[in-house]
Amino acid sequence: MSWEKSNFLKFLKETMFLAMILLPVYVFPQTGQTIIKPYEDDKWPTPENIIDTQIVKFLSNYGQKLRNPCSDYVFIRRVYLDVTGTLPKPEEIDAFINDKRPDKRRILIDELLDRDEYAMYWTMKWCDLLRVKSEYPINLWPNAVQAYHQWIYQKIRENQPYDKFVRELLTSSGSNFRVPAVNFYRATGGRDPSSIAKAVALTFMGIRFEKLPEQQQKNMSAFFSRVSYKKTSEWKEEIVYLNPETSEKSIKLVFPDEKTVEISPQEDERKIFADWLISPSNPYFNKNIVNRIWAYLMGQGVISPVDDIFQKNPPGTEILELLSKELTKSNYDLKHVYRLILNSRTYQQSSIPAGKQHPDTNFAYYKVRQMEAEVLLDALCWLSGEGEGYVSQIPEPFTYIPKENRTIALADGSITSSFLMTFGRPSRDTGLDSERNNKPTDKQRLYMLNSTDIQKKIRSSPILRKAFSQVWKNRTEAINTIYKVILSRLPTQEEISIIEEYFNNSGLRTDQVVGDIAWALLNSKEFIFKH
Repeated sequence: MSWEKSNFLKFLKETMFLAMILLPVYVFPQTGQTIIKPYEDDKWPTPENIIDTQIVKFLSNYGQKLRNPCSDYVFIRRVYLDVTGTLPKPEEIDAFINDKRPDKRRILIDELLDRDEYAMYWTMKWCDLLRVKSEYPINLWPNAVQAYHQWIYQKIRENQPYDKFVRELLTSSGSNFRVPAVNFYRATGGRDPSSIAKAVALTFMGIRFEKLPEQQQKNMSAFFSRVSYKKTSEWKEEIVYLNPETSEKSIKLVFPDEKTVEISPQEDERKIFADWLISPSNPYFNKNIVNRIWAYLMGQGVISPVDDIFQKNPPGTEILELLSKELTKSNYDLKHVYRLILNSRTYQQSSIPAGKQHPDTNFAYYKVRQMEAEVLLDALCWLSGEGEGYVSQIPEPFTYIPKENRTIALADGSITSSFLMTFGRPSRDTGLDSERNNKPTDKQRLYMLNSTDIQKKIRSSPILRKAFSQVWKNRTEAINTIYKVILSRLPTQEEISIIEEYFNNSGLRTDQVVGDIAWALLNSKEFIFKH
């Protein structure tokens, strides 16, 4: 590949359209219902569902309506990234585009929800919430991290009902190696009752504990006052258990909703609290998780931030009420909630606003946002056929990760790389949603433009070498392959014309031109962003 300054500047000018491919769309959006190819279609392939009924009614109050349906090319890329954290392969794109079944989007959603990558990706998100990382000398140690991560993964893979998942986390006792769920109590910010209560409130209720009145904090902490820890003869093993009550008297505890309960010395307060927490009458439990899922899939929660539900930001909107009821009716099947959202027109609409004044909170279009650091890195590694070099500040984690292993499947939050840190992967210190920084930065832009690592990935890519071999037989097919690999779509006629001109007039070898095209597309907003 040629990176000489003169050719580089010449290429940068000639391919400015490619490098900034989405910028004209999002800075100067079209108005009305004009169809913008290749991102939109003119007919809905999906029937309106109960979510759309609520959203359309809401938008009508503001004189707005849903945008055009996104194209099949946009949809397959979007749903692969949102459900599995991976890009579709060219053959998967071709199969979907050529599928003539009217319900092919619904079929694809079901297929993706059954994939191993779905469990990997959503395990990553849960590990962010549950602070799964090695820390020295307390909290989780690497072997406990692996056990905890595998337990979370297995529960998601088997689609354990959400209420049972949470109850198991809160009520388990035993070895941190042999009963992985007890690591919930070891990964909190502290081991005192208030630190545990703070983690419970944030993770499962979406409430900032420190915003509760002091007496309410004490009341909630009391449910975890007997959680205790003890070491064993095995290196780094620890038992989480309930300290026996010495008193013979029953005690009265107060739930966050001010209701009281009398507990005998033989009862486990954690189980009493867990039963209250997962009750359908709890105003926070269901709405917290469906709001988080909505935010993950739509780019922003109905209530935002997702972990700051409080009196002035109440969990009472109609869409959350609807999804909460659906969660209960489905026996806490989270995949049911995913399906409702993913199959809605609200999710499948275009990401291109109809005007400049639409606030994101109206959900009148799909919100464009940057890929997570792990997802972006996996996409680049898949393209190159190479892995990433990882490091950890903790001495024991095994940081050599085979190249076929995905970054989204990394168990330990302490294992990282310069790329992951640059692109905002969370440190998993607090469990707050804001720990993940998906906002684009100048440092990220410069990395993608100038990094020798990106250039190396392009040069070593077996996929691009295949495209290079195609150029001699069919240049159009080679260009199509590059576009499908990187942008998950075919090029427009305008893009083909620009590339053909560059092939003919750049004076570079064919492999250099192919590398330059790939570099431009990898630096486009269309590649880096979910849309």
